[in-house]
Amino acid sequence: MDIAALSMAMSQVSVSQSASLQVMSMSKDMAEQQGQQLTEMLKSVQAPHPNLGGSLDISV
Repeated sequence: MDIAALSMAMSQVSVSQSASLQVMSMSKDMAEQQGQQLTEMLKSVQAPHPNLGGSLDISV
């Protein structure tokens, strides 16, 4: 096996792994940011009236 070819193949695998890890890191950061935004959005929504929806009147 040619040493130069092996070296190039290992280098390409290393670059590919680095790129994959970077993409996963960016994806994780984006998911964390979206989770924080969702939490803030839920905090800003007012709670429904406590007496509404407590009972249901049904006539058949």
